Amino acid sequence: MIGIESRGSFSKTARFLSYITGDRLFNDLNRYGKDGVEALRKATPYDTGDTANSWDYKIVRRNGKWHVEWFNTNINDGVNIAVILQYGHATMTGGYVEGIDYINPAMKPIFEALSNNVWKKVNDA
Repeated sequence: MIGIESRGSFSKTARFLSYITGDRLFNDLNRYGKDGVEALRKATPYDTGDTANSWDYKIVRRNGKWHVEWFNTNINDGVNIAVILQYGHATMTGGYVEGIDYINPAMKPIFEALSNNVWKKVNDA
């Protein structure tokens, strides 16, 4: 037989667990979504501005987990222009246009700020 005896209260632990599993921890996701859209817009290689101005985001809760999803809606002949700018593409004449890594550097400060914000909230709970 195993027994456990406790004195005191688990109220702080219960409050902490309730806080980190609740929706309040993720209230700032809209701000980071908007900041990410602005960072991507500024970093996107600019010709006509269509791709730069086609960034958006959505916040999704799936299986109890929150996600911020950024996407670009500038599609030409079934091809997402933001993707071929990032990774490169072949040309109709047999050439190749090298991609420019503009998404990762633009989003790195957003991811770091989001991570720091969540970590601070968890520690302050």
